[in-house]
Amino acid sequence: MTSEVLALSKTLIERASVTPEDQDCQALISEHLAPFGFIAEHLRFEDVDNLWLRRGTASPVFVFAGHTDVVPAGPLEKWGSNPFSATEKDGCLYGRGAADMKSSIAAFMVAAKEFVQAHPDHRGSIAMLITSDEEGPSVNGTVKVCEVLKARNETLDYCLVGEPTSTSQLGDIVKNGRRGSLNGLLSIKGKQGHVAYPHLARNPIHLCAAAIHELANTEWDQGNEYFPPTTFQISNFHAGTGAGNVVPGEAQIMFNFRFSTASTADSLKERVNTILTKHGLEYGLNWTLNGEPFLTPRAELSTAIAKGILDETGIRTELSTTGGTSDGRFIAKICPQVIEFGPVNASIHQINEHIEISSLEPLKNIYRRTLENLLL
Repeated sequence: MTSEVLALSKTLIERASVTPEDQDCQALISEHLAPFGFIAEHLRFEDVDNLWLRRGTASPVFVFAGHTDVVPAGPLEKWGSNPFSATEKDGCLYGRGAADMKSSIAAFMVAAKEFVQAHPDHRGSIAMLITSDEEGPSVNGTVKVCEVLKARNETLDYCLVGEPTSTSQLGDIVKNGRRGSLNGLLSIKGKQGHVAYPHLARNPIHLCAAAIHELANTEWDQGNEYFPPTTFQISNFHAGTGAGNVVPGEAQIMFNFRFSTASTADSLKERVNTILTKHGLEYGLNWTLNGEPFLTPRAELSTAIAKGILDETGIRTELSTTGGTSDGRFIAKICPQVIEFGPVNASIHQINEHIEISSLEPLKNIYRRTLENLLL
């Protein structure tokens, strides 16, 4: 298959843009769309490159959002081909970023170009927000661009994030929100001693056992129409010196909440502290909020994407809020409707990441149809 989407996907994959590197991917995007009226603004914050492209000045403003950075390839010897050579094999395109999310960006580019060529006098504006900091700390990327746009009073109406949301086939899942992520680092204080003289020590593992049981079995909320219930998971538990005859003096526990809009970060913090205090623990607790939950109820954008998917593939898509966080959490603060949609995600971040080549044209067409459904 020869197509512009495939060619652009391969070109982008061949640029080893591991976070926070961009490797001139954003320059390629801006140069490709400049002839069609897209004005580029390159915004660099510390070591992160960001691109804001816009065609038009009127409302409504439709934004394609994505990232040019990719996660490291991992052991090269385990790949069937060079992860940065964009290899076609057995009907698939292999390479780091093939699914997450350089093919989506290529589809953005061609969809926008085709739409503008066919409808040069379309209503509203089309924009793109592209960063090289989505897979990393996410400190100097999309969040900073959103701050710039907000300070300039640039309003956004619709945003389509090209994250790989499909599970079994292109179009089966669209994300209309994401759960929040809240990390806790809990230190339980005890007293170190010899295991043969437990009366002279206080074992923090024993002390916190009942509290951990209660935390693990608490119903934090029941979720809602769009979100499953909030979950609590311990990701790391460390205590002891490594010796078998020493009672540890401290235990450290790392845990995470993936929470819905039925809870808030503050309410979860308060309930955790109440449980720990109830069990009489001496503790320290540091919190890190990685992202607030966001939700776009059924409205114009989700309807436009669903119709585009149905018309292109015959699939009636399902709205979902499962999975991890994305840059949609930042955009949702300045844009009332944020939806994520992209290719099948089964191989993302894995060895031999790939995408079916036959899905590239339909992906581009769905993006173009979405523009048609909103800006004509």
